[in-house]
Amino acid sequence: MSEKDGLSRESKRQARSENATKMMDHSKNPCIHEQKLSMKCLNDNNFDKESCYEFFDNYNKCKDFWGAIQLDRRRKRIRPYLPPVEERETIKKEYMANQHSQS
Repeated sequence: MSEKDGLSRESKRQARSENATKMMDHSKNPCIHEQKLSMKCLNDNNFDKESCYEFFDNYNKCKDFWGAIQLDRRRKRIRPYLPPVEERETIKKEYMANQHSQS
């Protein structure tokens, strides 16, 4: 193994570690609560995904919602694309109000 291969492997390991850390940071992952509930359900149910369908469905809806928000903000050139934590509750309330007014 050359030094280049070692650095490459170390860089990849560090990148995976940084990505995992990001996923556990509420400022970077607005669905961290839903993610934790999904994982807890799996642990409590011997990793039976069918028993945790509702948790995973909720997590996926959360990811889809915030993904759409980021895409909309990117199109409108609003930075940061992912709203700061302190703005998220307002954004969710506005979205829900719009959904109710459209029905």
